[in-house]
Order: sequence, then C-alpha cells, then structure tokens
Amino acid sequence: MQKETIEKLRETATGELEKANSLNSLEELRVKYLGRKSEFIGILRGLKDLSVEDKKVIGPLANQAKIEIESGIQTKITFIEQQENDAKEWIDVTLPGEKERVGSMHVISQIQKEIEDIFISMGFEIGDGPEIETEWYNFTALNVPADHPARDMQDTFWLKQSQKNENNKEEKILPRTQLSPDQIHYMQSHTPPFRVIVPGRVYRNESTDATHEHTFHQFEALVVGEDISVANFKSIAQTFFSKFFGKELEIRLRPGYFPFTEPSFEFDISCTVCGGQGCRSCKNTGWLEVGGCGMVNQRVFENAGYERNKWQGFAWGFGMERLAMMKYKVDDIRLFMSGDLRFLRQFK
Repeated sequence: MQKETIEKLRETATGELEKANSLNSLEELRVKYLGRKSEFIGILRGLKDLSVEDKKVIGPLANQAKIEIESGIQTKITFIEQQENDAKEWIDVTLPGEKERVGSMHVISQIQKEIEDIFISMGFEIGDGPEIETEWYNFTALNVPADHPARDMQDTFWLKQSQKNENNKEEKILPRTQLSPDQIHYMQSHTPPFRVIVPGRVYRNESTDATHEHTFHQFEALVVGEDISVANFKSIAQTFFSKFFGKELEIRLRPGYFPFTEPSFEFDISCTVCGGQGCRSCKNTGWLEVGGCGMVNQRVFENAGYERNKWQGFAWGFGMERLAMMKYKVDDIRLFMSGDLRFLRQFK
C-alpha cells in the first residue's frame, strides 16, 4: 500500500512541478511534499514501524522519491531565477552600438607639432623657456623703454611676488607677455650661427573677444649669423607658410615698429581663400595679416652678451590660434580654450 502511495506522490509532485512558474509556487510545492507535516515525511517517519522486509523495499523507494522531488524543485528554482536575471539584464541586440570616446591631441597642440615639424625640416632647433619671467628679460633686455605702455597694468599681469636678480636686487616678475624673452635665454647659452624656434603660451591683461584672448599660444623664430638679411627671412617665411597651408603663398612686408628689431616689419601672406584675388576673408585686399618681424636690434644682442655689430639676425613671431583660425576657417578665438567638445572633436 505504501509503495503505491509513494509512486502516486512522486507522479503528482512531478506533474505539479512542471506547471509551477514562479518561486512562490515552488515554495508551496516544497512545503506540500517535503515539509515536516507533509504526507511524504510521514511515510519516512513511519519506517520504524515496518517489518524488516518492508523497510528494505519502502525505505530506498521513499528516499529516492524524496531526492527526485528535491532535485526537481531546485532545478526549477535555478531555471526561474536565471529567467528573471536575464530579463533584468536583457540587451536589445538590434540597437546600434555605443561608440567609445577616444581622446586626441588638442587642435592647438596639433598646430604646434605641425609647425615644429616644418621648421625642423629646415634645420631649426626647438627652444623653451620659463612662463614666469623677470621684468628684465621680458622688457628691459628687449629694448622696451621703462615708460612703454606694454609695461602698464592694463597690458600685463604683474605678480605680487618678486625675486632677486644676479645683483641680489629684488625684481618684479610676471607671466611672460611674449616669447622674445626665451630668445634672450637661448642666446645667453648658445654661440651663433644658429636657427631656433620657441613655441609656448603667453599672457596678456586684455579684454577677450572674437579675435583676442588673455591666454594664448605664440611661436617665435630667431636666426643669427654673420650675413643674415631680410631676404633670408622672406625665403624661410614663404617656405613655411606654403608648407603649412599646402599651397604656394606670397609674402608681403609693411613698415612696422618693435623695440627689439630694427628695421621692423608687419608681414602678410597672400589670402589662403582666394589666392590673392580678393574676397570677404581678406576684405578684398588679397592679403592676410599674420605677425611681426624684423632684424634683431643690436642693443638686444648686447643685452644677450654678444659683441655689437658682429652678428646679424632676424626674429619673427605669430599666434598659433591665429594660424588655426586661418587654416580651419574659425571665426572666434575663444572656441579653442572653451572646452566645448562639439568644437574640439572636429579636429581629431
């Protein structure tokens, strides 16, 4: 009789187990068939009252049925839990994938590297210098008069601190307003002839607008030798700009004034948009203003420790943001340091 009861309980449990579709229903089945008050457990507890022959038959049969029901319930629990986890972590494979964001060099860093590569190909060295300069290096050594407007607070970020110079006297310091001081540093540690370029960041105390920034990047070149002339400058400048813009360009010099060069010039290049024919970009002049240049003033050579009139040289400089604006047709210099990724990602 108990043998038939066990078989019936196993069949019934198996059938209900197949229909169970939730963890709650499986728990109810466990209590029903394996709980302490279940009919199945009652049979196991009653084994002690059976004869030895019946125990040998009913005992293994009951244990086997119990193991099968326990295993079936556990298997179904694992299956349902896996289904629930899959539902939580479900991924729609038909959706487009998310593109990984990969970093890149800032557009100004790219411009700087391109400029350096061109000049290196022409035999130039790369120089460097401190961003915090003394008044002597930033102004006095460059033949800038003591009453020059560039020394005023409205043009220069003067720092509250000061430092002692070679004569042990306190001297005012400032974030450099140009890269020409680095040329002095270079000349003090090198003997001509040489060709050097100095890239870097400079600071000006001025209002910002579409064409002006208080912090920006410049590039200055210095060539010193015994027979250097303006013709050398024009040749090197024309070669550089033609390589940089990928087309043949002309150079035009206009009279200018800088305390550290004599004679001094403002230099223009033929319009990169219209090729010199005249357009909106060049205001129909056919020329784009780039920067300043000139033959190094002999007083600057003396301040660097060179003998007067022994060496000739030319210096010239321009803004890297200005070149980037011309190359990529950008109409607002403030975009370069805005941190706007929509703008910067265009230059990967």
